[in-house]
Amino acid sequence: MGPLTYRGRRASTIENDDLRVTVLEEGGHIAEIFDKASGTNPLWTPPWPSMEPSEFRKLHRDPFSSDALLLAGIMGHNLCLDIFGPPTDDEAKRGMSAHGEGSIAPYELTAAGDNLVARAHFPIAGLDFERLLVLRERALTIHETLVNRSGRERQIGWTQHVTLGPPFLERGATQFRTSATRSKVFESSFGAHDYLTPGAEFAWPMAPTLNGSVSDLRVFTDADHSSAYTAHLMNGNDTAFFIAFSPRVELVFAYLWKASDFPWMGIWEENHSRMDAPWSGRTMTRGMEFGVSPMPESRDAMVRRGTMFGVPAFRQIAAGESIAVEYCAVFESATVIPDTIAWLR
Repeated sequence: MGPLTYRGRRASTIENDDLRVTVLEEGGHIAEIFDKASGTNPLWTPPWPSMEPSEFRKLHRDPFSSDALLLAGIMGHNLCLDIFGPPTDDEAKRGMSAHGEGSIAPYELTAAGDNLVARAHFPIAGLDFERLLVLRERALTIHETLVNRSGRERQIGWTQHVTLGPPFLERGATQFRTSATRSKVFESSFGAHDYLTPGAEFAWPMAPTLNGSVSDLRVFTDADHSSAYTAHLMNGNDTAFFIAFSPRVELVFAYLWKASDFPWMGIWEENHSRMDAPWSGRTMTRGMEFGVSPMPESRDAMVRRGTMFGVPAFRQIAAGESIAVEYCAVFESATVIPDTIAWLR
């Protein structure tokens, strides 16, 4: 299917008998992966009006936070490339937003049958990016290729910022499983309603809390307000995964990827905590963000960190080098959450 609009944004869509997938033209966000059998899109749609990044820039106004450009157009699964976190002062002066150009650049979208190709150039980073999406039954396979045109080696962040939202995400109900092993809480204050111990190391899923107990991250919180970020190292198996399960819908939604491509996953929790615009205390999300970096931080901080638990905290791409990765999103109907899931190839 060809060009259309989705929630006021220019987009393209592909579908088969089981799924419909919609990709936004600006920012390349996978806005929906809609499961027809259950009538559910598990991905997050922000409660504020969505805007094209190019239109936001034309308005020369900033009603949002310091992440204004990203937040104006964010939706669903966005790409953090080539940073995962805030830009440095120099990068910000050159026009780079939080999480890099991957979430704000214009994409050329070509949809044909059950395939969609998204292509973009990131001029500040000097990178070319291509994403191929392929539908097969209740699965979406995604192939990504990154080429360094900058003429020099770059240290990069590269994270798939998959964010879940209501109605799939429910307080005290939505369940999770993942192939995580060693874990760590964000090392400083993350939000107004933090409840985990900053910098605490732990074994998935029991995270140390500020009151001296532990929180089971396998179930979304039932608190009225909460904020948190935890980083998780995937196990040594080549296939890593996270599984999310809605008991109400009786639906499993999972992503699978190669741990050699993306050894880290971050879990971001925003539960009616951020009161500044555009959040305004209305947002409930859980990000399940897999990538090459454990923590959302600037490029300088990422490079200074170097490693965590002995595993690199970023990836390097040489001048002229091409890197390819592959991952998959799948649905299954279920009455209980499985402990693992197969990659449909």
